[in-house]
Amino acid sequence: MAEKYDLIVVGSGAAGMMAAITAARSGASVLLLEKLSKIGAKLKATGGGRCNLTNTLDNETFMSRFGRDGKFMMPSLQAFDHTALTAFFKELGVESHAPDGFRVFPRTHSSSTIIDAMQQEMQRLCITVACSQRVVSLEHNGERITGVGTEKGSYSADMVVIATGGKGYPVLGAEGDGYLLAESAGHKVTELYPAMMPLKTKEKWVGSCRADTIAKVELRVNMKKYKRLHAKGDLIFTKEGIRGPVVLDFSREITPLLSKFEEVPLIANFTKGMNEEQIREHFKKIIAKEPQSDLLTLLKTLLPESLSLELCKLSDTDPSLTLAKQKGEARDRLFKLLVWTPLTVNGHDGFKMAMITRGGVSLREIDPYTMESRKIKGLYFCGEVMNLDGPCGGYNLQWSFASGYLAGKAAAGQLHLS
Repeated sequence: MAEKYDLIVVGSGAAGMMAAITAARSGASVLLLEKLSKIGAKLKATGGGRCNLTNTLDNETFMSRFGRDGKFMMPSLQAFDHTALTAFFKELGVESHAPDGFRVFPRTHSSSTIIDAMQQEMQRLCITVACSQRVVSLEHNGERITGVGTEKGSYSADMVVIATGGKGYPVLGAEGDGYLLAESAGHKVTELYPAMMPLKTKEKWVGSCRADTIAKVELRVNMKKYKRLHAKGDLIFTKEGIRGPVVLDFSREITPLLSKFEEVPLIANFTKGMNEEQIREHFKKIIAKEPQSDLLTLLKTLLPESLSLELCKLSDTDPSLTLAKQKGEARDRLFKLLVWTPLTVNGHDGFKMAMITRGGVSLREIDPYTMESRKIKGLYFCGEVMNLDGPCGGYNLQWSFASGYLAGKAAAGQLHLS
């Protein structure tokens, strides 16, 4: 006979551990199943191991960053916003801070601090944690959940929370198991795309600019139907393309387009939003003080030397001559490039380099007030397995913790009704 629990949580990431702790605090007997040999593998790697827990935005602004489906988060955030999250960890002995006034980290800047604190709390609450247990099936009678089947056996429960994450970083256990489980229970899973990742470009000159980070870059999709898509932030060139915060954020929009088109043309402003007139005025002021300044000297007041030299090559200008001595057409071409430099995205490394997944279990089939399935009673979802993803900056972890909290609280609440 299968061992019986009130609640089984599948997955030991931020959402899963939070769901388990919240339910156990409400009196539920909880089993947490993890297919890897250790809990919290992806959480350990998040934010480069520094663990950007959340941010300081108000709920309305926070939700807007997730796009049109962001409102789905309202009940979760009302129940467990960034203030509640930092208070939760303080209660567990983990102090946090926002050094830049926006992103919130544990003071240790180590994800291990977060995992250790949650693990100790799960031990205190007598939550059973079973690692190396891959869940292969949901057991239900067509109306309500009855348990799960793993490769090693089956477990019985009146409630199951799926907190398996997406498909990004498969080496950390994210292989999309939750999508298959959801589909087996009649749920629709939207198309899945890798997101929050570096992008490859057709242009080879980017490889000569790898030494520098370009601040406050604006990227825009240069396609008539998609011109509204844009992002701002720091950019870093790579041997094969571009990365950095603005690229990680923008890749959420680009990877779906790459599934439709072989190439996605972008335009990039590397001059902190300056237009042609402003750049000309900027150069005039420098030339007025130093009339013999060569073009490279002028460009280096706006851009790193490596990028300045590449833009000279692209515009056919001579960096060693003054601005006045450049050919007229070449000079005009340079000014246009300084405002908008074309880049052509033609690839990426797929889910193996993706921090998050775009797409997931359809939100229409989940109750936002409880995270419970509208298809099967007693089945709950939380975190990245759902069709909701946000940009860099603590958005996705906050959503995981908040949805995990709400799922655990709602599931435990059903115990007192049954």
